[in-house]
Amino acid sequence: MTSKTTKAAATKTTKRTTRIPRPGHVLVLRTCKADGRSPSEAARGFVWPESGPVKCGDWSPEPRCGHGLHGLLWGEGDTTTWCWDADARWLVVEVCESEIVDLGGKVKFPRGRVVCCGDRPTATEYLRTRGGEGWAIVGGTATAGDNGIAAAGDVGTATAGYGGTATAGYGGTATAGDVGTATAGDVGTATAGYGGTATAGDGGTATAGYGGTATAGDDGIATAGDVGTATAGYGGTATAGYGGTATAGDGGTATAGDVGTATAGYGGTATAGYGGTATAGDVGTATAGGGGTATAGYGGVIAIQWWNGHRNRFAIREVSADGPCKPGVRYRCTESGEVVEVVEVES
Repeated sequence: MTSKTTKAAATKTTKRTTRIPRPGHVLVLRTCKADGRSPSEAARGFVWPESGPVKCGDWSPEPRCGHGLHGLLWGEGDTTTWCWDADARWLVVEVCESEIVDLGGKVKFPRGRVVCCGDRPTATEYLRTRGGEGWAIVGGTATAGDNGIAAAGDVGTATAGYGGTATAGYGGTATAGDVGTATAGDVGTATAGYGGTATAGDGGTATAGYGGTATAGDDGIATAGDVGTATAGYGGTATAGYGGTATAGDGGTATAGDVGTATAGYGGTATAGYGGTATAGDVGTATAGGGGTATAGYGGVIAIQWWNGHRNRFAIREVSADGPCKPGVRYRCTESGEVVEVVEVES
């Protein structure tokens, strides 16, 4: 006689797990407002479900915006119209690959299936672990080992190990190890280790280690270690260590350590340490440490440090066409504190 337990075991079925995405399908990332509505006014209040099927009611396969559901294929692309609210819903949608229409920076499709709904980390990680690895996923985190390449999309984080390359989009954070290369978009942060190269867009922050190169766009901050090179655009701040080179655009601030070179544009401030060279444009201020040289443009000011036998002092001079210091001319301080023109010696 068969027991009840044996009968139950015989009739029990095992639940099958469907692989996502299914064959012939891809994943698309998008965002919605907290109530599921599309952030685009052109969507006319369309509400996305938290899960399951979703379909466009006025589909057109023409390769232009509108008349379709929109998103970023594998999470990479343009986020101009995205919802970045703290409570925004991040959706991952499974779509038949043959129905995808490329719009350049984003895609559209007639129907799909919402397979993930959550916050930014939840959705981007879901996408990354289901085929998105290697794509610059917007808002995602990409990590590569030594000599590897990590790419993250806007507001994402990319980290690469020794000798690797890390690239992040607008507002993102890119960090590369020694001898690596880190690049971040506008308002982003790029950090590279020893001998590395860090580049950030306008308003961004770029930091490179010893001997490295840091470049930031307008209003950005670029910092390089000893013997490194730091360059910042208009209104930016460039700082380099001992023997380094710091260059800032108009209105910017350039600071270099001892024996370094600091150059700032119109109205900027250039400061170099002991034995360094400071150059500022018109109406700018150039300050050099002891043994250094300072050059400023029209209406500028030069300040050069000197030792009076008891303490360090600064010799400060205005720069104008009729003296005492001329625009575009290099000056240094004598042992007695006199500001004199640097005489170039021909070799």
